[in-house]
Amino acid sequence: MGGNLMTYTLTRRALMQGAAAMALMLAGMLAPQAALAETQLRMAVPDPAESSVGRAATRFAALVAEKTSGEVVIQVFPDGILYGKDQNAAINQLGSGALDGLILATSVYASFEPKMNAVSLPYLFSDYDQLQAYLAGAPGQELLTSMERLNIKGLGFFLRTFRNVTTRETAITTADGFAGLNLRTPNNPLFVSLFQALGANPTPMAFSEVYSALQLKAIDGQENPVEVPFNNRLYEVQGHLNITQHLADSFLVALSSAAWQKIPADHHDAVQAAASEMIAEQDAQEIAQEAEIIEKLKAAGMQVNLLADGELEKIQTVARGIYPQFEEQITPEFMQKSIDFVSQ
Repeated sequence: MGGNLMTYTLTRRALMQGAAAMALMLAGMLAPQAALAETQLRMAVPDPAESSVGRAATRFAALVAEKTSGEVVIQVFPDGILYGKDQNAAINQLGSGALDGLILATSVYASFEPKMNAVSLPYLFSDYDQLQAYLAGAPGQELLTSMERLNIKGLGFFLRTFRNVTTRETAITTADGFAGLNLRTPNNPLFVSLFQALGANPTPMAFSEVYSALQLKAIDGQENPVEVPFNNRLYEVQGHLNITQHLADSFLVALSSAAWQKIPADHHDAVQAAASEMIAEQDAQEIAQEAEIIEKLKAAGMQVNLLADGELEKIQTVARGIYPQFEEQITPEFMQKSIDFVSQ
C-alpha cells in the first residue's frame, strides 16, 4: 500500500462539496434497494467515506442488508453532513431520534456519559489486546448499557489506534518536550488536564477548525490516531509525528432507541451480528494499517520521532497522576473495575 502520495489542488470547500456529493450519490445508489426495504435508516459518520470509520459504516450497512435479506437498509452519510459537523449535536440528535445511526468516538460521548472517559485514561492499556478485551468484555458492556438512559442503543465498539502528537516544528523526544506547546485537544477535560500536567497549553477546538488553525499557526499541533492527520492532510501544515501513544479511544457503533424499535424484532439479532462481525474485521484492519499509515506520513514529508530511553516512564508517571481528578466523574467503582481489568 506504499507509493507516492497524489497531490491535490482542490480547495477545502471543494473537498467538502465533493464529500456531500458522494454521500448523495451513495444514497442514490441505495435508493432502489431502500425502496424495497421494510426498514430504512440513515447513519452518520464524522470522517470521509474513504476513512476508516467511513469504510466501517459502509461494511456494517452491507452486512445488515445481507443478514436481513434486504429488509433493513442503512444509508451512510460521511463528513458529519447530517449534523453540521457538530459532534455533540450529533449525540443529542441520536438520542432524540433525529439521527437513526451514528459512529462516533467514546471521547465525545464522555460529555454525556463520564464513564466513557475510562477508555481514555492515559496509559491505561499497554497494548491493543488489552484494549480489545476491555471493549468486548464486562467494562465495555457496562458502557453500552449506560447509553440506554440517553435513548441510544449501543451495538459495540471498535478500537482506534493509540493517539500521538503532531507538531509543526518541535520534535518531542523527552518528557519536557511538551513545554509551552499550544496543542489542540478535544473539548474534554481529561485531555485538557493531561496536557496541562505535561506542561503544554491545551486548546480545546472543534476538529473542523484544526487545519486552518494549524495553517495560520494559531496552534502548534494536535493529537489523534495516525489515520487522522493522514486522512485530513495535516502533513501539509505539520512537520513532526511524535509517537507518544498517550491514550486510547474507540468508536461506538450506535442506533437511536427509536431506530432500534423501528427494526422488526426478528431482525435484532441479525443487526447485532452484523455489528459484531464488522467490529472484528475493523479491529484487525486498524491495527494492521497503523504502521502503513506512519510510512505514508513519512513519505509525505513528516519526521517521525520516538521517545528517548526512559522518557516514556516519566511521561506515564505524570499522566497517571491525573487519575484522581476524574475518579468521581467516572465513578470510583468503574475506575477501579477498569484498572483491575487491565491488571489481570
